[in-house]
Amino acid sequence: MTALLAPAIAYSAPKTVLVLGDSLSAEYGLARGAGWVALMERRMKEQKIDATVVNASVSGETTSGGRTRLPALLDKYHPSLVVIELGANDGLRGLPIKAAQDNLRAMVATADKAHTRVLLVGIRIPPNYGRDYTEKLYAMYGTLSKDLKTPLVPFMLEGVADKRQLFQPDGLHPLAEAHPTILANIWPSLQKLLQSR
Repeated sequence: MTALLAPAIAYSAPKTVLVLGDSLSAEYGLARGAGWVALMERRMKEQKIDATVVNASVSGETTSGGRTRLPALLDKYHPSLVVIELGANDGLRGLPIKAAQDNLRAMVATADKAHTRVLLVGIRIPPNYGRDYTEKLYAMYGTLSKDLKTPLVPFMLEGVADKRQLFQPDGLHPLAEAHPTILANIWPSLQKLLQSR
């Protein structure tokens, strides 16, 4: 009888969602609780999804920094799902795309070893280093998603990036009004992972 009940108990066990991102997820320039991660946590409570959210996002974070920090975060929080929103700062600094890709690939492998699902969140950056670099960086996420069979949100700023009025004066960081749209872009993929075993 106990053996029959075990899978059901495991399925309904509380989950931890770890968000490993940069300033777009760290509420840069926003009032606390106004960013998409906080909105996601509220949405989970509303929908009675038994999950704890750990926002380990750091403004200015690169894929290299995320790769360095991830093992300790996995050991500390034992998340069932990691949302990786990194790569924008690599792109804004003109760092090699192959290095960013290798870092993201390593992060997915590290999470996989810890039996943790991954949701990749893609980004497009302004063409400061030319259109070719920008497009290759954006395409990197699709390549990784396909190669690693990892779910992907192709562009977190869909419906936001083309609206200048939704950005802070720096033109890079969205205002609080934009974050419900960001969550709407991420939520369907996230919800699917939360509902799967």
